[in-house]
Order: sequence, then structure tokens, then C-alpha cells
Amino acid sequence: MKVDILLGLQWGDEGKGKVVDVMAPHYDIIARFQGGPNAGHTLEFDGQKFVLNTIPSGIFRNGVSSVIGNGVLIDPFLMLRREIDRISAFTDVKSKLLISNRSHLILPTHRLLDAASETAKGERRIGSTLKGIAPAYTDKASRDGLRTGDLLSADFERKYRILKASHLQKLEVLFGYDVHTARIDGLSLEEYESEWLAAVEELRTYRICSTEYFLNNALYEGRLILAEGAQGSLLDVEFGTYPFVTSSNTIAAGVCSGLGIAPSKIETVYGLFKAYCTRVGEGVFPTELSDSTGELLQRQGNEFGSTTGRPRRCGWLDLPLLQYSCMLNGVNQLIMMKADVLNHLQTIRVCTSYQGVPEKEIPFELTKDIKVNYEELEGWAREITSADIPAELMRYITLIEDYLNLKITLVSIGPDREQNLYLS
Repeated sequence: MKVDILLGLQWGDEGKGKVVDVMAPHYDIIARFQGGPNAGHTLEFDGQKFVLNTIPSGIFRNGVSSVIGNGVLIDPFLMLRREIDRISAFTDVKSKLLISNRSHLILPTHRLLDAASETAKGERRIGSTLKGIAPAYTDKASRDGLRTGDLLSADFERKYRILKASHLQKLEVLFGYDVHTARIDGLSLEEYESEWLAAVEELRTYRICSTEYFLNNALYEGRLILAEGAQGSLLDVEFGTYPFVTSSNTIAAGVCSGLGIAPSKIETVYGLFKAYCTRVGEGVFPTELSDSTGELLQRQGNEFGSTTGRPRRCGWLDLPLLQYSCMLNGVNQLIMMKADVLNHLQTIRVCTSYQGVPEKEIPFELTKDIKVNYEELEGWAREITSADIPAELMRYITLIEDYLNLKITLVSIGPDREQNLYLS
């Protein structure tokens, strides 16, 4: 058997959680391959709403195993107290979850370093979620990090103290940061650390193992695996809109290094995109709408970060950027999310090219001076149902398919797992 991949093609927040939940019954294993608690995957069903940050989005499906791969960062406190505790009444997480012993840990001091670094950047700030992601990946790259497997070592406390001391020195010397007055989610460092260490003790009772063996053995046995991405392709550290990116590989190539699966094992790549564009934090946004239409999209789409609560900037669909993401990921099938958010628009615009740039390409660096060319379409201006698919929506879909030379197989028309259109 082979591995399918589901990932976002924009700046994140495309609705991956919902689609993974919908697709999960067709798979034996759902595996997260990168990112950490900076992600927020929202699922809605049976009148309930859940936000998952680290746990794979198939966790609510019976008979499906969930794997946190080696490419993921884990904050034990956030995962256990702010995530698992919220969903434990609805699913047996411990019986379904496997955690890679090679995944890296986010320490309390990583979060302080994140905040200090972002403050020091001033006007050059990235728009970090302040979850400690970049400092933890920095330690991983510099070979200083603590891995989840270290929790099972008798030497863990010594390793933790050494890394914590190094972080405190950086905070004091490089940033002039006063850790005695610092707060993490409203707690002092000592209070947060106490909660974090208590969560570490509980995390030791979970299945921490070499998940690369588990996954490859599962493939040999003929089991079906879906790899779940976090963030979006335009936030990839290599190919995203640098420097306003995350610190990991969010594209399909990250599956191999983030799960320990060979490239030859990858089959279908499902690419998700919204019917419009959104972006959280800083960075150039060529099709951004700073007017009443942008406010309408934000309001109708409930465009507020599921992890941070920050409002998302909204704009028209950008086809050159979407084409770029499809190329990088080798997308086989497209899934369009939040088509229903456009229900109230009489006119819809789509970016088809950038001025002064070869057709269907994007420049090396997006700047505030970039100008875009739009194509204008008539909106459908009414509700969408499976029994009434507007002709205007189908024209919108056809435009996208023709531009990308790919088929859209699913269109989401609402937040619930049942609100979808399946296209042949």
C-alpha cells in the first residue's frame, strides 16, 4: 500500500481538520508530519466544535490510529492540558495515539525566547503565534534539542536543566529579558514550568515509540495511511513567502522527512484551498481586501485564528500562488473549502497574473508594490445545496480547474462534516 497526503495550498487555515475528519473512515492511520501547537484544525459534528493543535484530526474516528510523527513539535502542557483534556470525554485518545520518540519538545523557555525574539524584531516582526516553534526548531537544527524519547531516559532531568540554562542565558545576554516578570499564558515561568513538568510525567504513560517502523510495517501489511499537514504550503520555510513563514517543511516533501516514509510510497496528494484567500500576521498579501468586501468575507467565514484568535486578513483567490503550490506538491486532486462564504457576493474577482511577471508565475519576493491582474465573474448570490448547485459556482470552479489543469473533487459548503458537494 501507499501513503496519501492532505495539505493546505495557501497560508494555512484552509480547513484541513474538517476534510481529514471526513476522509478518516477510509484510512487505518492518520499521521501528522510537521508543525506543532501553532496549528489549529477545527472540526464540527453532532453540534460540537473541536480545535486540534497537535493531535491528528482522525482522533474521533473509531478504528483509526493517530500518529504524531518525528517532524512535529510537542509542548506537553499544551497538548495534554489544553487539547487532550478538552476532547477526552468524546474519544479515547490514549488508546489511539502513537508519538514518535524522535519528535522534539517545546520547553517553557522556548516560548520566552519566541516572545523575546519577536519583540526585538520591532517593525520586522513575523507575526509569530508565540508557541515556541522557531526556537525549538532552531535547537533541533543546532543539535541541542530535547526529543520525546528523552523523556524515557534516566538522564532527562539533567538534559532539561542544561538546555533551560542555555535559554536563560540567551534571554538575559542577547535580549536583556527579565524572566522574573515574564508571563506565559498568564503564568510565571515557575508556574508554567511546574505545569509543564507535571504534563511530562503524564506524557510518559502514552505510547512513545519509533513510529517510522510502525508506519512502514503498516504499509507492508496493506494498511492505508493519510499524512496530515499543518499550516499551508505558502508558509513552507524553503518555498513560502519568506521570511513570513513557519520553521518547517509544510509541502509534500516534508512527509518523507517528517514521518520516515520513502518518496516511492506516496500516491495521491490532496490539495486544499479556500474559495478566497486569508492570511494571519505579517507579510505581503497581493489580493488583500481592506474594504467592506474583506470585512464581509471575514465575518461570513468566521476568519479568526482557531489557535490565537487573531483576525485573518481576507482577499480574492490568487491563482498564480495556487498554481505554484500545486506544482511544488505534485497535487493530484483539489478540494475547495468555504465556497459558501461567497454566497452573498454579486461579483467575484480572481487574480490570474502579476504585472511584469511571466504568466502563471510568482516573483522571487512579493513586495507591497506588486500589481495583480483580475478576472471578474458573476457571483451566485444565494445559498448552495447539494440539490441546487448554482451555474455561477460551476463557472467559478471551471475557471480554476482550467487554470490549474486539475480537477476539483470536493467542495465544502459549510463547517459540518456533512456539508460537502462531491464532484465527479
